Amino acid sequence: MRLFDTHSHLTDDRFREDLPQVIRNMEQAGIELSLVIADGSRDPGDVLALCHTYPFLYAAVGVHPHDASCWNGERAALLEAWMQEPEMMALGEIGLDYHYDLSPRPIQRTAFEAQLELARRLGKPAVLHIREAHGEATEILRARDRAGELPPCVMHCYSGSWESAKVYLDMGMYLSFAGSVTFKNGRKLAEVARNMPVERMMVETDCPYMAPVPMRGRRNEPAYVAHTLRHIAGLRDMDPEELAEITLENGKRFFGIR
Repeated sequence: MRLFDTHSHLTDDRFREDLPQVIRNMEQAGIELSLVIADGSRDPGDVLALCHTYPFLYAAVGVHPHDASCWNGERAALLEAWMQEPEMMALGEIGLDYHYDLSPRPIQRTAFEAQLELARRLGKPAVLHIREAHGEATEILRARDRAGELPPCVMHCYSGSWESAKVYLDMGMYLSFAGSVTFKNGRKLAEVARNMPVERMMVETDCPYMAPVPMRGRRNEPAYVAHTLRHIAGLRDMDPEELAEITLENGKRFFGIR
């Protein structure tokens, strides 16, 4: 299969000891591309260096809702400067996270809306992180969509219902599935994966988090995206290689990778 892991955290400390082997595992599993997420609350030089070393890696950078308290004019200017790097294909992950509330909700909203506007102004897609905040996020996104000011968006590690998914899809958004779609308690995600238009689907690991079945409980890595892909192919009664090709092309189109 030819695969695109559209969301990974390969500079996480949990890959420090064996990253070269993780990269070899990716190549052996058919991973042709991976988008590595940089932490916009600090300099993304480590992610850029990784992309320079391995040309099949690309990057995104954004201020995560957990870190929204760092948002100010200086941070916005730094983010815009980092987005000029040729490896930076998207702004993200950005959004709202009301599960942990590690930054005050009003500040999360301010940072989210400012970064959506920055993505629109730069002509870049946005990678969204929405957790237990789909109602409020939908209001923000709908307002921008009605005004014609919504950048292309992908909902990373989609966790909502089919009803919510239809709202996002109506706004032209993509949905990306992580290992959680393979879990026993992932019935609502299975419904979304089964019914959504395949031309708007992506797959990801969000590694090192949420390893899919049958790797659950281990440190996740990009090679494991094949398990998520095969599971979704089974839900849709599709050939896995066909679905892999479709999701690869979806990701390349969305992120502007040729």
